[in-house]
Amino acid sequence: MTFKRLTAALALLVSAGFAHAADAEFYNKGNPPGRPFSLAVRTGDYVFLSGQLGTDDKGLVAGGFEAQSRKAMDNVADILKGMGLGMDNVVKCTIMIADMNKWADFNKIYVSYFKPNRLPARSALGANGLALGGEIEVECMAYAPVAK
Repeated sequence: MTFKRLTAALALLVSAGFAHAADAEFYNKGNPPGRPFSLAVRTGDYVFLSGQLGTDDKGLVAGGFEAQSRKAMDNVADILKGMGLGMDNVVKCTIMIADMNKWADFNKIYVSYFKPNRLPARSALGANGLALGGEIEVECMAYAPVAK
């Protein structure tokens, strides 16, 4: 994304009624020590999840691409659940795949986490060198209106 497009996207988000950064809520329940990021940040009616790898407390799960894909999606679901939300709240995902030849394989797993006709907007891209040597990373944004 070019700087100009990024700036326009950020301006759109701000104009869409996002809260000020000072009002953001940072969610870190279960985040292993030493990770330099929050698992999720709520600002206004939106929740931004950090990219999730197929990891557990010990690191990358065994079993290759399919196991890592399921665990990454489970991690997204677990973070949302911890915030009182669910997969129905997800409106946008970005998928980073180390081997784009596995895109169709991931799609089979991905769709099982959502209701039919309730799939979030999504981008997918090939990525060389995901953190921890992972094969997949899933980043999501959720819409969850704040009760007024």
